[in-house]
Amino acid sequence: MSWSLLTDDWRIKLLALGLAILMLGAVAFSQNPPTTGTTTIPISYTVPTDPSTGLSPIVLLDPPNHIPVSYSGLADVISKVTVSNLVATVDATHAKPGDAVKLNVVVKALVNITVQQPAPIAVKIEPNKQVTLQVSVAAQAAPGWSINTAKTYATCPGALIPNPCTVNFVGPADWEKGLSAYVAYPPAVNLGTIDSPNYKINLENSSGQVDLADIPTTPQAGLDVTSASIHIEALPGSTSSTVPLLDSLPSHGPAPGYRVTDVRISPLLVTITGDPVALGKVHSITLPGVDLSGKTSDATFQVQISYPPGTNGPVQIASVRYFISANPNVSPSP
Repeated sequence: MSWSLLTDDWRIKLLALGLAILMLGAVAFSQNPPTTGTTTIPISYTVPTDPSTGLSPIVLLDPPNHIPVSYSGLADVISKVTVSNLVATVDATHAKPGDAVKLNVVVKALVNITVQQPAPIAVKIEPNKQVTLQVSVAAQAAPGWSINTAKTYATCPGALIPNPCTVNFVGPADWEKGLSAYVAYPPAVNLGTIDSPNYKINLENSSGQVDLADIPTTPQAGLDVTSASIHIEALPGSTSSTVPLLDSLPSHGPAPGYRVTDVRISPLLVTITGDPVALGKVHSITLPGVDLSGKTSDATFQVQISYPPGTNGPVQIASVRYFISANPNVSPSP
């Protein structure tokens, strides 16, 4: 073959080759064109760890667990994209507590596509704290019975000695305001002794019941022990009685030449409730004395009722009226 056959009109031949390649590409792209897609994928979070405690110093409150993602690529690749081909991560190792902390979401593809990175998310972050709580037993006595609170307690699983159960709660510091732990025994107690295992440990704070499933957190807030056994002791007997209120001598009498002629208390009787043993010791309640210094006429006082230990009552204030008049045997001071 003559070399001139290849070199003659080489520009035209080169153009023809280019057109052939373009046509081949056009045919290929028509069968596998570039396209786009969207899906929603789960987010994984990384939080810091305190080496001394093994706990994270921060906790994310209700962070998004999924995020929508857009991507582009050739049709045959896009058609095979699933949530397993995409990974979304959030690095919160340097985040600080705040109400709306912005965190970047990084999405990586495990296949040959181009991912559009999503916008940052805003998350509430609080200090993560641990607190130790003693578990109490919430039980209601049936009519004619009373709970012996001194001998009623919860025991943690595996405890060799039936001591009151203590648990550790780890979670947002704001949840720990007024936080308490308890197990509830719903039936009305009408037996002397009750022992029963496997009762859920509940949490309550100053805002009310704490439901750990209600607001997801990262890391997950929770208790190291979730159930306890209960021991309840109850006493038969009356849980209420009615006793009179009695006045005390005034801490200081009325003005010279005057005397107290009568005292009237309202209410005269009060109903008290409590442990039957404590109730059996209460026959009356004496009100504190008042100061009548300088008084020359009737005087009324609102006096706090002090209920004896182990008892209580619905009435907290008593009205005490002192009737004061001149002493006929003494000349009043001018």
